[in-house]
Amino acid sequence: MICVRSSRDPRAAVQNGFWFFKFLILVGITVGAFYIPDGSFTNVWFYFGVVGSFLFILIQLVLLIDFAHCWNQRWLGKAEECDSRAWYAGLFFFTLLFYALSVAAVTLLFVYYTQPGSCYEGKVFIGLNLTLCFCVSVVAVLPRVQDAQPNSGLLQASVITLYTMFVTWLALSSVPDQKCNPHLLTRFGNGTILAGPDGYETHWWDAPSIVGLVIFILCTLFIGLRSSDHRQVNSLMQTEECPSTLEVTQQRQVVECQGRAFDNEQDGVTYSYSFFHFCLVLASLHIMMTLTNWYRPSETRKMTSTWTAVWVKICASWAGLLLYLWTLVAPILLPNRDFS
Repeated sequence: MICVRSSRDPRAAVQNGFWFFKFLILVGITVGAFYIPDGSFTNVWFYFGVVGSFLFILIQLVLLIDFAHCWNQRWLGKAEECDSRAWYAGLFFFTLLFYALSVAAVTLLFVYYTQPGSCYEGKVFIGLNLTLCFCVSVVAVLPRVQDAQPNSGLLQASVITLYTMFVTWLALSSVPDQKCNPHLLTRFGNGTILAGPDGYETHWWDAPSIVGLVIFILCTLFIGLRSSDHRQVNSLMQTEECPSTLEVTQQRQVVECQGRAFDNEQDGVTYSYSFFHFCLVLASLHIMMTLTNWYRPSETRKMTSTWTAVWVKICASWAGLLLYLWTLVAPILLPNRDFS
């Protein structure tokens, strides 16, 4: 689906049709996956999942940045239209709420994921991410940034801060050290629990995984609503409505075309097919890693957490903060480019 420009391309028919055969292929792949033998494939696929999930975490952050910008811009517009301070109060309330939740998250992370005299990695991760979040919040309200981007502010920074604390929580919940990770279980006596390294095992499903799955679903819904306006949604459903800006002399044509589906992608597609599939691949890998809680398959009946998952998530949080920082300073560094 690379470089599909319009529906005249034969590949567009494959993208928008043949649903019966696509469903059969999907069922076949799902059933066939259960017959993949254990061995090197699962270990190699683990690293594919790590990279894909890392990239999708960044995509989630981009969606959150876009969501915060849209939210801030719309409420500021409502405040100007209605000449009401209630919209400003709402923005202030949610900004304060997100920062309060972030502070509470930092406190809980220090309480439950660090110990006096140990867990130095967790302390460094929490402290460093807290410092970076403070820095980007300060940059977001600098006069030069405000002049270049009037819509930037603390609401966006608060959303990014809260999400960064969530990713930090995900990282710390994967630490393979029972003293620094309350999600690890200790084997007692002759219980039936299978122990992992050093006599510990990990939950196959825990609170960070559940919250991550909820955020994944919300981001997936948002990208569908954000990237497609009413016209684009109808085009995806192949029920495009007639344009509402026709002249009075064309009203008869409007009545005739209502309720009738037609192709509106002859001149150009409404979204990138290749990027659409790329995002779905990353989303599938992210769901795979979330459902397996980032465990490395070592034995048939034992799943163990690794430092690889910790570093991938922490690096994703750092890359996300750098990406948000770039969105703030890019209009200043590149004044001749349009970032609207």
